[in-house]
Amino acid sequence: MTNEGCIIEVEGLYTRFGSHMVHKNINLCVRRGEVLALVGGSGSGKTALMRQMLGLEMPSQGTVRVFGEPLHGHDRRKLQSMRNRCGVLFQNGALFSALSVYDNIALPMRELRTLDEGMICDLVMLKLKMVEIETQHAGKMPAELSGGMIKHIALARAMALDPELLFLDEPTAGLDPELSDGFVKLIQTMRTELTFTIVMATHDLDTLVALSDRVAVLADQRIVALGSLQEVIGANHPFITNFFRGDRGKKALGNTSDAL
Repeated sequence: MTNEGCIIEVEGLYTRFGSHMVHKNINLCVRRGEVLALVGGSGSGKTALMRQMLGLEMPSQGTVRVFGEPLHGHDRRKLQSMRNRCGVLFQNGALFSALSVYDNIALPMRELRTLDEGMICDLVMLKLKMVEIETQHAGKMPAELSGGMIKHIALARAMALDPELLFLDEPTAGLDPELSDGFVKLIQTMRTELTFTIVMATHDLDTLVALSDRVAVLADQRIVALGSLQEVIGANHPFITNFFRGDRGKKALGNTSDAL
């Protein structure tokens, strides 16, 4: 039975790649309207868990429900319909190198096969303005763009279909501090103006502090802490101690670290 208020439910999830166990009995509810951050060391399975929430990978065991429906067991058409309600910002943007800025953003709209090209053009220009990119850049190719512009345009593509659920995989990776701060503020503004839920995998503490409502810490093949940032910081686990209570953690957390 679906828990009220959960836009994503993960129950009894196990993930194996060959003999390697990544997740063991993961249980998680992503609440509608929140920003849930997934945190963990390299190989902890943050991205793998996000891919399973999108239906791109099948867990070895367990169930994933999105919008109250199990992801696996549907025909391709119904699964695609559910995915159309989601947007994804991949790490490093992952723009299609052979497509222009315009065509990268237009691609999800064209795949719907319900919009004429005039409407698509209007929507692409609107999405560019939404992510603070001037429309004069629409004809450029990804190779002509800076790292910061790639992130913004990838976000525009993720928002192309006005998703209810947005996945962010290391959204500020590769950006310098100034660009990172600007990108975080853009996401904050969009979240205020639009209604959607965010699942975010990140190792950047500043991004984590600025955006997250709750944090799920992945370590030892399981979720070792889940709650508000303050609750997670207080959990007793070696990864949490190293990640949040080291020099970098104390600097990012500011006054929060005084409570440690």
